[in-house]
Amino acid sequence: METPHLSIFKDDVAELDRVLLGCVLFLVGCGVLCVFSAGAGYRGRGWDFALRQSLWMGSGIVVMLFVVAVGYRRLLDIAYPLYGLTLFLLFLTALLAPRIKGAQSWISLGFFRFQPSEFAKISLILLLSKWLSRYPPLNLKAFFWGLGVAAPAVVLVLAQPDTGSALVYLVITLGMLFIAGTPLRYLGAAAGLSVAAAPFLWFFLKEYQKLRLLVFLDPMRDPLGAGYNVIQSRIAVGSGSFGGKGFMMGMQSKLRFLPEPHTDFIFSVYAEEFGFAGTTLLLLLFAVVFSRVVAAGLRSRDRRCKILVSGVAVWIWFQMFESIGMSIGLMPVTGLPLPFLSYGGSALLSVFVALGLVGSVYADSAKRFRF
Repeated sequence: METPHLSIFKDDVAELDRVLLGCVLFLVGCGVLCVFSAGAGYRGRGWDFALRQSLWMGSGIVVMLFVVAVGYRRLLDIAYPLYGLTLFLLFLTALLAPRIKGAQSWISLGFFRFQPSEFAKISLILLLSKWLSRYPPLNLKAFFWGLGVAAPAVVLVLAQPDTGSALVYLVITLGMLFIAGTPLRYLGAAAGLSVAAAPFLWFFLKEYQKLRLLVFLDPMRDPLGAGYNVIQSRIAVGSGSFGGKGFMMGMQSKLRFLPEPHTDFIFSVYAEEFGFAGTTLLLLLFAVVFSRVVAAGLRSRDRRCKILVSGVAVWIWFQMFESIGMSIGLMPVTGLPLPFLSYGGSALLSVFVALGLVGSVYADSAKRFRF
């Protein structure tokens, strides 16, 4: 005999946005293929990377369905302790985690390394959606309180140091503040102050961070050092031409000219092998995902949902923009993964959790429209 809880879960799954889910699964499938291709030239670990990514994809789908079953309301109820837990994990990471490639970002569990900064995006979105719906940022004091909620997470990831994640937190926060009703003059003033403070922040950057900004402006400043990544990435993207070289035929990754092809520069691998035509399809799929996520928020009558979904949409959009931008030299290198495609369990699982929240909002609003 079917239990009531199982029946409710089946109803929620049946109400999921199939267009969104189909596009996401297609993108993740492309990611598995690209990870396999990139890994084949990276220490010959193509099958290993592809298998791990496939397992994370399966785990992500299970986690997404679990979040849909739990529902966004229950998760909003525990938003404060969840945020506190992730802040504690970020503190432990900055304090105790081993330094890998210049940053302390991963906590090792022996069989699995996870990145707390990825899951902190989820808890930040949950907390801000709850906070901003209760205390709308309609005056300067409430606006600063909204910024203050995100400040501890930003400071802790900067201590690792992880500038890319700090930027994501800031963009998510500003996007959610905008949707929550912050007057444009406050956001404009914050942007102006940030630009004015930028020259002074230069003195607080580490040397490798300064070099990244300098080679962003002129990659030939250090073509065999800090600028090498960007130069090789642009060569890979450009050599793809219109139709691409074909799957497994990208020479930049196979001959190991392209650094970190399975993570930071996965877009370059994709563009070289599938060309302009494949890249256009990829961007269209991202556009559909973004539009369907936004649509889920617009359908809902719950103010918290609109703010929550806006945080997820801004997160996916900004990371896509930054990751693709740094691959073609339009943005500085930050090491942010390309959502759905880049190799990595923490990044993929956290995005599926976010999609579970969106799915829960969509299913809830679908029931309301039906009745």
